[in-house]
Amino acid sequence: MAVTVEMKHVIAIFIIFSACAFPSALSRSLNGASVATRHEQWMAKHGRTYANDAEKEQRFKIFMENLQYIENFNNAGNKSYKLGLNKFADLTTEEFIASYTGLRIPSLPKSSKVASFSPLNLDDAPTSLDWRQKGAVTAIKDQGQCGSCWAFSTVAAVEGINQIKTGTLTTLSEQQLVDCDTDTGNEGCGGGWMDNGFKYIIGNEGLASEADYPYQGIEGTCSTSVTAAAQISGYEDVPANSEEQLLQAVNNQPISVAICVDDEFKRYESGVFSGQCCTELNHGVTLIGYGTSDDDGSKYWLIKNSWGEQWGESGYMRLLRDSGAPEGLCGIAMKASYPTID
Repeated sequence: MAVTVEMKHVIAIFIIFSACAFPSALSRSLNGASVATRHEQWMAKHGRTYANDAEKEQRFKIFMENLQYIENFNNAGNKSYKLGLNKFADLTTEEFIASYTGLRIPSLPKSSKVASFSPLNLDDAPTSLDWRQKGAVTAIKDQGQCGSCWAFSTVAAVEGINQIKTGTLTTLSEQQLVDCDTDTGNEGCGGGWMDNGFKYIIGNEGLASEADYPYQGIEGTCSTSVTAAAQISGYEDVPANSEEQLLQAVNNQPISVAICVDDEFKRYESGVFSGQCCTELNHGVTLIGYGTSDDDGSKYWLIKNSWGEQWGESGYMRLLRDSGAPEGLCGIAMKASYPTID
């Protein structure tokens, strides 16, 4: 079929429009690696399948928007961190927060005793700290599509203090908290709060190992036939809105912290995250250390997350420290706590 002048004009206009609207997508298409191909490769990597063509089309559109945002951000080259196509790349921010966070702090929480630290002498604190190097951090875990971040944060802090006190690192059970912690105000995959998780462990006289009570990612029937592999005697809250107090606390042990995650946090891949961040706390993670970036001298907090090893820096994040806000970036200094063993 002959191509008319009018058709040539239409094609030219379409190409110009595509270049303006989707520059990254067009560039990759011209280089022989289309966005559709990248989506197929991404699906294969993360084991993603869709119920039908309509759902795939909807997810592809979200994927393309995420890809364009990520490439535009990284190409700007003016930030201390990079974004990437992780397993959340076909989700909207609203979907992501609904399925992969889960912090639920009571409106009037009854706190344990607030830690009464003496004033921190920064000269006495090491310039960097990583509890992984001290053997107090278990491997990265994945909460899946269950709002159980609170359980993972609780358990990681208990694993840490248990190793510090006993010399043995034991991987403990988040599933026991999801199934059994129903009287403190926590709601399994519906969300919860780390302080309430500590209360359950104290009242239950311990927590089972992961091997005896493995994670399922859904709420199940509470098993009472398991043996406790670790116990705690209490917990304390770090004084709020003080990164200095948080620094002193993490020098003693890994700390459960509440943060607020949103769009850029979801897409984080590497570097010291310093992006725009909310303070309406919605996610629980574990603070396992701090340091200073070799690249630009940025001070950071070292965070263990519960979204698997394919998110961030193999499951971890470096979050800007001493951001200037009293609550810390993403609200990290607002609600921090830790378990104690007498």
